[in-house]
Amino acid sequence: MLKTKFINLIVSFSLVGAIASSVSAAEMTEEHSKRSPQFQSVEQPLAIKIGLTAGGLALISAQLWWFLFSKPKSQQAKTSDGIQEVSITVDGGYIPAIVTVKRGLPVRLKFMRRDPSSCLEKVLFPDFHIAQDLALNVTTPVEFTPQTVGNYQFSCGMNMFHGAIKVEE
Repeated sequence: MLKTKFINLIVSFSLVGAIASSVSAAEMTEEHSKRSPQFQSVEQPLAIKIGLTAGGLALISAQLWWFLFSKPKSQQAKTSDGIQEVSITVDGGYIPAIVTVKRGLPVRLKFMRRDPSSCLEKVLFPDFHIAQDLALNVTTPVEFTPQTVGNYQFSCGMNMFHGAIKVEE
């Protein structure tokens, strides 16, 4: 509901802006042609104007969706031999960014770092007092046992990229 209203608002503002700019352009063209007869305006077909406007609106909508409405990827940990395991790829962030685990069972997060940036060389779990270096192109396990239900954040060494552990009953 909120998404639909927001998108309708953006489309309305875009259309009003397009109409206002075309009126202003027409007025400017008339003024300019009176002053200087050597320059003539170039009229574009209506289909091109509509296509460019639609393309611009599509790009704006895609950016709004990406930054405001897209959800981070989430994954439930799989239990084997009494240990909950999830593989996390570190490549421009954490994939999946949210891991759901059960309270009281040991957790093993297997980080595979593919991004060579220095920011992602380390992963920090402040609530569990863990700071683990992540070698490039090597799987690095991080193990802990959550005792209380809640959401626990983790981040890179520079606190620019974030993920979360969601502990459930």
